[in-house]
Amino acid sequence: MTLSQTAIVVLAAGLGTRMKSRRPKVMHPLAGRPMIAHLIGTLRELDPNRIVVVIGPDMPDVAAAVAPWPVAVQQDRLGTGHAVLAAGDRLRDFAGDVLVVYGDTPLLTSATLRRMLEARHSPPYPAVVVLGFEPTEPGGYGRLIVGAGNSLEAIIEAKDASAEQLSIRLCNSGVMAIAGDRLFGLLDRLSNDNAKGEYYLTDIVSLARRDGLPCGFVIGDEQELIGINSRSELASAESFVQNGLRRRAMEGGATLTAPETVFFSWDTRLGRDVTVGPHVVFGPGVEVADDVDIRAFCHIEGATVAAGAQVGPFARLRPGARIGPAAHVGNFVEIKNASIEDGAKVNHLTYIGDARIGAKANIGAGTITCNYDGFFKAHTDIGAGAFIGSNSALVAPVTIGDGAIIGAGSAIARDVPADALVLTRGQHTVKAGWASAFRRRQRAAAAGADHEAVLTGEQDRQCERAVEPFERCLHYSSMA
Repeated sequence: MTLSQTAIVVLAAGLGTRMKSRRPKVMHPLAGRPMIAHLIGTLRELDPNRIVVVIGPDMPDVAAAVAPWPVAVQQDRLGTGHAVLAAGDRLRDFAGDVLVVYGDTPLLTSATLRRMLEARHSPPYPAVVVLGFEPTEPGGYGRLIVGAGNSLEAIIEAKDASAEQLSIRLCNSGVMAIAGDRLFGLLDRLSNDNAKGEYYLTDIVSLARRDGLPCGFVIGDEQELIGINSRSELASAESFVQNGLRRRAMEGGATLTAPETVFFSWDTRLGRDVTVGPHVVFGPGVEVADDVDIRAFCHIEGATVAAGAQVGPFARLRPGARIGPAAHVGNFVEIKNASIEDGAKVNHLTYIGDARIGAKANIGAGTITCNYDGFFKAHTDIGAGAFIGSNSALVAPVTIGDGAIIGAGSAIARDVPADALVLTRGQHTVKAGWASAFRRRQRAAAAGADHEAVLTGEQDRQCERAVEPFERCLHYSSMA
């Protein structure tokens, strides 16, 4: 079946007052991106000729989120019919099919919308096709009034419905497919003579029937048609989306040892034979190649992980992290805007930012790259096969040559040649007997005794002279 051209009107002007948020309702995120962006992604699958997003005044962030598709501004929120009229300047010349969808219904699928378009082009060729559904709790949904031959006669809003009409279980989702050459002729005749004083889009069904035009409906899935108007409904939609993403990951060849604890972003990509442990969170922009082991309690965002790498447990990969093949990133390690090359190991309690770690280099526990001076970021380059001793501070910009060894506890602020050993520890000083002499003095002071009576012999007098400067340091430390 050949369908006509398609335009789509997205109604997104709602304030979302039940969200109790300064953010427009459709900008609240699902799986890491605004719900309006989810819907636009679905609509693109239809390859429409036009998309127009109807927004309220002062919603520049919504306009930016749907770009390059144009927006129309509904200055006064006078109902759904009034909202579609706001798109008139861009659509009155359009004679194809016009789909009307809602920005707060982001789980709608392109397959459902195609069924609606197919119904438009099937006998009796209805001028309006409505997407209906049978919710568990019909509540405040409008009811579809169906006549002989399964034709749609009208939609009655719940506030205007009689008790008998409220007993109908077939409800209106709000989504419609409409003949473009009929749409604005119907919209221009809408009245606001109803309980809410609004121009209902749903009234075009009864107007079309009055003109002798057939109308129809298709039935959709309730979960697909979840409308998000509150934080609790947003959480329910997030759960639905996450379950779908988990299924997709496992069907694609990944093992999730505790699926219900793993959270994905809409664009997370996992290769085959990837293992993901419990309580792992993927932010936007993550790609993981085959045979990667991601252990428990990791947070990964804006990062790539190459084949055979091992990450975690308790690791954080921030945007710009690039983990090479067979590399290891261990517990309590944070990587930001840095590449960890083939087989390199950063296994414990380490921060690597704005850096390159060469192939098979080994970074000791407690090492940090000092990449920020409060104004500018600087780069650290660590060569292949280098060994960085534990508790080292690498003060960028600095280069560590291939195969170099940095002694534990060093602060490195100058370049290190390849295969060199560098260490910057303080002098190792031993004061024999100092500790025991110090304790005797302190016990005597606590007892109010004369120090000289306690310290006897030449060794103690020598220790006393050694103790004095250290004792002052201890005293001032205790006063801090």
